[in-house]
Amino acid sequence: MRSSAEAAFDADGGQADRSAHGADLAADGFRRVMAEHAAGVVVVTAATPDGPAGVTATSFTSVSLDPPLVSFYIGDRSSTWPRLREAPAFAVNILGEDQQEVAARFAARGIDRFAPPTRWQRGADGQPLLLGAAGHLLCRKHDVLAVGDHWLVVGRVVRTRVSPAAGRPLVYHRGRYGGFSA
Repeated sequence: MRSSAEAAFDADGGQADRSAHGADLAADGFRRVMAEHAAGVVVVTAATPDGPAGVTATSFTSVSLDPPLVSFYIGDRSSTWPRLREAPAFAVNILGEDQQEVAARFAARGIDRFAPPTRWQRGADGQPLLLGAAGHLLCRKHDVLAVGDHWLVVGRVVRTRVSPAAGRPLVYHRGRYGGFSA
């Protein structure tokens, strides 16, 4: 028998998603509903002994104002994670709407993400910074925590920069990159 809360949950015609195991949620249903959440897009970069490393992230968020902390998640099977894990510092490159190709490049596997056509330079502290980004946050690693099949990386922000040419942000929604207008 369904509770009144379950009936109300399905009242709008949405599809309820449960796995064959009863209360466990099916992974495909979880992915499908999370695709409805629009997220800003960043590329996290770091200087490592093996050269620059970077990865696209949509799980970026501010955590605290005092002290200034930000965070992102990275999958434990990411080929970039071993290099980022060892770096004591990283940069967050906030992407603009015109940087869809940059986001896709840093999400791709098996390529040199920093080779042309990627435009980048080292910042004053040596971190790789993507040119054309709407903003940069330079961070020192503050904490790392295993959460499910991902790692939560928290950084303490030590320097910020907003581009004078910053326009509309790049957003990820329903498996695609696009713009946002209010």
